[in-house]
Amino acid sequence: MPNEELSAGRSAVVGHAGSYSKGVARRQEILDRAIEVFRERGADGTSLRGIATAIGVSHAALLHYFDSREQLLVAVYEHAESLRDTAKTYQDRSALDVLVKAAMINVGVPGMVELYTTLVAASLAAEGTPSNVFFSDRFARIRKDLAGRLTAEQAAGRVRDDVDPDDIAALLVAASDGLQIQWLLEPSVELERTLESFAVLLAPTS
Repeated sequence: MPNEELSAGRSAVVGHAGSYSKGVARRQEILDRAIEVFRERGADGTSLRGIATAIGVSHAALLHYFDSREQLLVAVYEHAESLRDTAKTYQDRSALDVLVKAAMINVGVPGMVELYTTLVAASLAAEGTPSNVFFSDRFARIRKDLAGRLTAEQAAGRVRDDVDPDDIAALLVAASDGLQIQWLLEPSVELERTLESFAVLLAPTS
């Protein structure tokens, strides 16, 4: 969901990458097709076989690269995120600016926001599952990136220095996730304007 632009340094490929260049390309083609399906439908409980039908490949083709439906869903989200990764573009942007822009990209593809929400919920069910490993690592990376940006902004006098960057980073992630869920339920929620309120809250006090 939030913060695709903050996800540089990802973990290993989810599922099986394929042994040869042809296999790698085939896996990517499958994921490209799956992204379009989930942009339109989200994660609606479809079986692995049903997903294969929807994206126009055989069930066996999916099983060659992914061991389970959950592993495929995580790979779809990870692949969509990698296609939208613009970490270099955002290198000198503020933590809040990156967060707001990432959130606004997300709401342009509501099916992917729903997929994200489904996977995060699944990640809480048990440790060591594909979604649990992926999102635990991802949240840690995002918090670290935001905290680093906030620390630099404090040193430059652009963010108040009486707040802890790690705490604010966690709050920003929570706010972005929570507001996007509210937006799914009620599209009139002013996501961008509400997130930008943090600029006032984080402004230097003197």
